[in-house]
Amino acid sequence: MAQGHKFQDLEESGETLVAFINSSQPDKLRRVNDEHLTLFEQHTETTKTATQILQELAQIEESASRRLLDKEEEKKQKQTELDDLEEQLKQCTARSQISDSELQLLQRELEHLRCAENDLESLQNEVDEDTTEVIPSAVYVAQVYYLITKIKWEYDTQPNILKGDDTGSTHHT
Repeated sequence: MAQGHKFQDLEESGETLVAFINSSQPDKLRRVNDEHLTLFEQHTETTKTATQILQELAQIEESASRRLLDKEEEKKQKQTELDDLEEQLKQCTARSQISDSELQLLQRELEHLRCAENDLESLQNEVDEDTTEVIPSAVYVAQVYYLITKIKWEYDTQPNILKGDDTGSTHHT
């Protein structure tokens, strides 16, 4: 029954369409047809323009995508370089710290050696003063001994050897 109504609706639409065509004037139909053709041409032109715009947009997107990929690759390379430089910086910092601590150790050792050198100089000065200072009583004793023994001592001998020259005294010891 539903198909019967559809067929009947279709017949009514067809009759209405035939009545419309018969009642229309040919000038109106031509004008509508011309407008339809103009609209179709505008649609075709718009479609061509839209297609061209879409193609250009696709090219722009492709170019932008390539540049983006290139920049991403460049960014990765720069990040790798940065990581390498940071690692080198860490190594250099560690070496610098080691060098600084070694330098401090050497400076302390140098200061210790300077103090030791100063102590040695002071001690050497004391020894020089003690050995070069002539004790008046020792000079007197040496002169008296020479006058009595008439021995000329040789001073260019080793410290444990005594040498002297007796100048003819009658004393033999």
